[in-house]
Amino acid sequence: MTLPSPRAVLTGLAATLGLAASPVDGPSLTPVPRDQEGILPRQQLVLERARTAPPAAVVFVGDSITQGWEDGGRVAWDRTIAPLGAVNLGVSGDRTEHVLWRLSQAPLTRLAPKVVVVLIGTNNLGHQHDDAKGTLAGVTAVARTIRTQVPEATLALMAVFPRGEGINAMRGDLLQINQALQSAFKDDQKVRWIDCGARFVKADGSIDAALMPDALHLSPAGYAIWAEALAPVLPARP
Repeated sequence: MTLPSPRAVLTGLAATLGLAASPVDGPSLTPVPRDQEGILPRQQLVLERARTAPPAAVVFVGDSITQGWEDGGRVAWDRTIAPLGAVNLGVSGDRTEHVLWRLSQAPLTRLAPKVVVVLIGTNNLGHQHDDAKGTLAGVTAVARTIRTQVPEATLALMAVFPRGEGINAMRGDLLQINQALQSAFKDDQKVRWIDCGARFVKADGSIDAALMPDALHLSPAGYAIWAEALAPVLPARP
């Protein structure tokens, strides 16, 4: 199968979203590599995993929260995910444009996953590189690119997690982004929408520090919740 180029995918996305500008206009849709010296080793490691790892039943794509399966999430990963055959392609600090670049450099096709788990977008909004509309466009582009690269895989599309200790405007933007994302893929039978964000929020609207100690990244208990939310879409153990 001949895969369309990332630019072709983004062109189609722009038409779908009704964007008048070129699909590579705007930071969230412009594939670019990371250039900070401290993150280059991780970026290279993840590229090598995508290029050389054996086929994997489950592939995770995302930012520091995804990378954290190798740290705070290690217990949950080893218990429930690693036995399935899994590859972690999370890079701390990544935004949608960085994921789009990595997918263009190392497509997921050769990994032949049964499930791809995607959690991305919080850094677009949180780093103030994009507004809610730009973040939505970027996450949608990532999801559609993955659907193009591995059309037979189930895409477990995660709602972007809430962030910030108390109720705040960014959480409102994230809720709107999540609503639009769910709507965008509601007719795609290969996309499973997973939203466990409410489980990180207490009744008074504050983030549960036992699950998100810095109101953004997950504790081991937080990763256990994420793993539980994924259970219905993950393949059976070999």
